[in-house]
Amino acid sequence: MWDRKEVKEYGKLRFKANYWYSVLCAFLIMVLTGGASGASSIFSSGSSSDIDVDNDFDDAVVNIDPDAIPTDNGLAIAAIVAGILAVLFIVFAIVFLIKIFIINPLQVGCYGFFRDNATGVNADASAIGSGFSNYGHTFVTMLLRDIFLMLWTLLFIIPGIIKAYSYRMVPFILRDHPEMTATEVITESRRLMDGQKWNVFVFDLSYIGWFLLSILTLGLLNIFWTYPYQQNANAAIYLKLIGEERIGAEPVAAEPIPVSAEPIPIESLSDPGQEEKTEE
Repeated sequence: MWDRKEVKEYGKLRFKANYWYSVLCAFLIMVLTGGASGASSIFSSGSSSDIDVDNDFDDAVVNIDPDAIPTDNGLAIAAIVAGILAVLFIVFAIVFLIKIFIINPLQVGCYGFFRDNATGVNADASAIGSGFSNYGHTFVTMLLRDIFLMLWTLLFIIPGIIKAYSYRMVPFILRDHPEMTATEVITESRRLMDGQKWNVFVFDLSYIGWFLLSILTLGLLNIFWTYPYQQNANAAIYLKLIGEERIGAEPVAAEPIPVSAEPIPIESLSDPGQEEKTEE
């Protein structure tokens, strides 16, 4: 069992020890994951706006004499609507492809950075590219996770949130165990989070004050403090769940120079000239 205060303190420690790289990786996660969902929201809100315009147009012409309208206007309107829907579909498809081919591997790499940093060794930006090292496996696993999340969310919002917590450790496991299949990675994440979802949810809620305060700074506090701090602590939770006891330990130092297991005989340290005198 892990303690929320303990992992947060350790996350803060590791964040301060590797500040700028933590900020960089956390910012990438924010932009990549938030940007993709934000783009989808914009496209969906844009389609709603188009529908409202069509409704206003219909209301405006409802009192016009139908005989005054050319008969081919209906086909023109249908063509416009079909064109708008086609453009929205193409944009959505492009965003989806960018997510599964680029964003997901980068997300795995960023999570790998925080996992390495949480071990006590200051990681660097090279860890970000680790998500592309086993690209096909990463692609399939993260795509399967996204499909499962989408299907659960379609049922209702609450099951989708619960499953999001169940699959929370997928990027970490994918980085640590490239030999596992996609279903094995997802199953292992569910196993680790069994009985832990509520605790991790409360852990997330404990940052709500920081996120609200970040609004007053136009998001700068979130970029330079809250989110990288949270991501380091989140990696510490993963280490706790897999039984790797790093919390509270001092940062890993360089390996000492190995010393011979057998002591050197004292006789070998004597003066060779002294031995000759003794023989005489």
